[in-house]
Amino acid sequence: MLIVVDTNVIVSALLNPFGKPAAVLGLVLEEKIEICFDSRIIAEYREVLTRPRFGFDKSEVTTVLNYLTEIGKCVVAVPHNVRLKDPDDMPFAEVALSAAADCLVTGNTGHFPARIGSTITVTPARFLLRYFSQHK
Repeated sequence: MLIVVDTNVIVSALLNPFGKPAAVLGLVLEEKIEICFDSRIIAEYREVLTRPRFGFDKSEVTTVLNYLTEIGKCVVAVPHNVRLKDPDDMPFAEVALSAAADCLVTGNTGHFPARIGSTITVTPARFLLRYFSQHK
């Protein structure tokens, strides 16, 4: 299963290791699902995760991001004309479309259409329901 993970899910996962975003990240880190990204997404992860207000150790952020890039799928995203409320979300939509990802997992489902090509936009909770219903 291929997924694109919005930055807010990564941040939430690292802030609360017992929440649903952390469970999604855990499936990625355990290589049960494959995360898709491009250089823009990794750059956004890095920029957000190293903001002082979160207090994450920069070397730990680097370790996590290096591991994600090792196990994940780097995509050369093709520009698309998806209409989004926030143009800064375009890399996530373009990677989802270019990779034909199964899901775009975000805490901000209102920022994306319900479907981007064949990719569905879901919350971490809905993604987990979908994943575990398929992997009983």
